Amino acid sequence: MHYLILLIIILLVIYLPQFWVKHILQKYNQHDEKNFTGTGGELARHLLDRFDLQHIQVEVSELGDHYDPVASCVRLTKDKFDGKTLTAITVATHECGHALQHAAREPLFMLRSRLAHLSVWAARLGSFLLFSAPFLVLITRAPSVALLNITGAFLIMGFALIVQIITLPVEIDASFNKALPLLKSGYINSQQYPAAQKILQAAAWTYVAGSLASLLNFWRWLAVLRR
Repeated sequence: MHYLILLIIILLVIYLPQFWVKHILQKYNQHDEKNFTGTGGELARHLLDRFDLQHIQVEVSELGDHYDPVASCVRLTKDKFDGKTLTAITVATHECGHALQHAAREPLFMLRSRLAHLSVWAARLGSFLLFSAPFLVLITRAPSVALLNITGAFLIMGFALIVQIITLPVEIDASFNKALPLLKSGYINSQQYPAAQKILQAAAWTYVAGSLASLLNFWRWLAVLRR
């Protein structure tokens, strides 16, 4: 019974923020020609040019709002790219914050980027170990398949968890040390500050929830493998 209650609490902590984030982003994603003369995409281009980052492109994406350090590109969903809304303006500034982190080669951002790249190979190797563990035991005559399974699970889940944990301070910095000061420097008015802060907090919570989800998955894998 205690485990069931704990599981329910964990699921609420993980999934309730997702609904809250969606609500906040939609609430402030209303077209507003009066307060915003440019779109999210236009603001992103302006901010990148302002900081002499003309080599970084701004594109429409169907894969969510993000900054791609490999392609040197800020990508925004169509509603943010074309939208004259507080959500579009705030999200675009947040993603430009990541471009500023990259340009300054900030240690946590660079570490996160390297680990994200390595996590792809770690997941592939982990999947190989989990799939081939019984065969490897027969070939190598290892005493237990559990070690291979645990290693494979760590490479898949554990590596993803580490990336999520490092991602959180990177996202917070992009929101509150980069985007919010930029927005307050003349891109939004004082009445819009609290709402912009809510949007940035909502964005940060997506990564808190992601970290908790990764931790839960890792814990479940270890529980299964210990049996």
